[in-house]
Amino acid sequence: MHVSRRHFLKTAAATSLGFVGFQRFVRSADMSVLASRNLPSTGYGELIPDPNGLLNLPKGFTYRVISRVCETMTDGFLVPGAHDGMAAFQGNGKNETILIRNHELNPDAKSVGPFGELFHKIDRAKLYDSGYGEMPGIGGTTTLVYDTKKQELTAHFLSLVGTKRNCAGGPTPWKSWVTCEEDTSRAVGTLEKDHGYNFEVPATRKPQLADPIPLKEMGRFNHEAIAVDPKTSIVYETEDRGDSLIYRYIPNKKKQLAKGGRLQALVIKGMPSLKTQNWDEQLVKTGQVFDVQWMDLDEIDSPQDDLRTRGFEAGAAQFARGEGMWYANGSIFFACTSGGKAEAGQIWKYTPSSDEGTSRESQKPGKLELFIEPNDPSLVEMADNLTVAPWGDLVLAEDGGETDRLVGVTPSGRLYVIASNANSGSEFAGPTFSPDGTTLFANMQSEGLTLAITGPWKSRVEL
Repeated sequence: MHVSRRHFLKTAAATSLGFVGFQRFVRSADMSVLASRNLPSTGYGELIPDPNGLLNLPKGFTYRVISRVCETMTDGFLVPGAHDGMAAFQGNGKNETILIRNHELNPDAKSVGPFGELFHKIDRAKLYDSGYGEMPGIGGTTTLVYDTKKQELTAHFLSLVGTKRNCAGGPTPWKSWVTCEEDTSRAVGTLEKDHGYNFEVPATRKPQLADPIPLKEMGRFNHEAIAVDPKTSIVYETEDRGDSLIYRYIPNKKKQLAKGGRLQALVIKGMPSLKTQNWDEQLVKTGQVFDVQWMDLDEIDSPQDDLRTRGFEAGAAQFARGEGMWYANGSIFFACTSGGKAEAGQIWKYTPSSDEGTSRESQKPGKLELFIEPNDPSLVEMADNLTVAPWGDLVLAEDGGETDRLVGVTPSGRLYVIASNANSGSEFAGPTFSPDGTTLFANMQSEGLTLAITGPWKSRVEL
């Protein structure tokens, strides 16, 4: 959903609130400075207009376009369009990064898919939904191998095929990418199989297709992203709906998601069926911390796509379009893209229990905090995908309309702009840092571009 920034700026009642609990952010800084587009008091300074009209960056930063839609890849197939979620993994040697990238594509004859005239080369056993040979699934993932020292792409290839609308996902500690279908279509017409599942893709530099095994016990719903706690292998999941839930999946065997497990939904302790969106009434304040319980779910294949409504009725908390999610330093951060009075979005922080997923968990419950709720879209508007930088800041990818940006958030909650789209209103997607910390990768979805951004990352200031 794209809503213009101008619309939000006209919403006087909402924007007059600025941030809920804005004292966290102003402290010694002047309000007018903080509300400026480039937040010069924190970050890397003002953005410099790009002479090529693509990406505005602060002084000292540069970018490269490393992949374009419809380019021929190493395996002979074409780069699919609609680049979305992404993660980076260590390759061979400290300078090699393996990227796995989603493609949010439907099996539509008008979509830009990867096959071109080479559909016959695909091993049907590696194609999740062939669409009876008439309209195969053209979502899925591609893998890119990148040398950060030379700043050049050395290989790229298809790594999962036959799925629908692969939106976001998340990396696992065992060097794989869990890609999520943002779709709940049932097998009908040209669809051979049900959709709405997660799939696991190994991070490998060798051109190959992953086995398209749907992780059905992680639930069938409008998936968006996941994050994995490396201590427990528990997977946390978001759902892109205005009345979504936050889920967790406890695998039967650590690091083996396909071996089955339990799917649960987040419940605010003592406040069953809490609506956290803050649209009509501010039920949750910025900085407020809640104890969390987790509730088992049944009928998780959800033929009626009603998992979230049944969970809410049973006591699960409701969220406003759960999207990006990332694990870092013992906590899971996630974005609710349309939360808040101005529907400009919320960022939440969940800190798992030291006994997460065990029978002792109720004695030391996990904690959920509304980290920021910007009700001023000039600060950040409708954060979608997100990642955590090597130095601990969040990096948010906007999906708000007229001019989308990459926005940083410091651990204290201060915001600053890293980049802006100078070419179109296309959203950013898939921000992720190379393991060596030198390069921020990001996608411009409508343009079908993947960018590598470098610069003086260690010079970030906070005043």
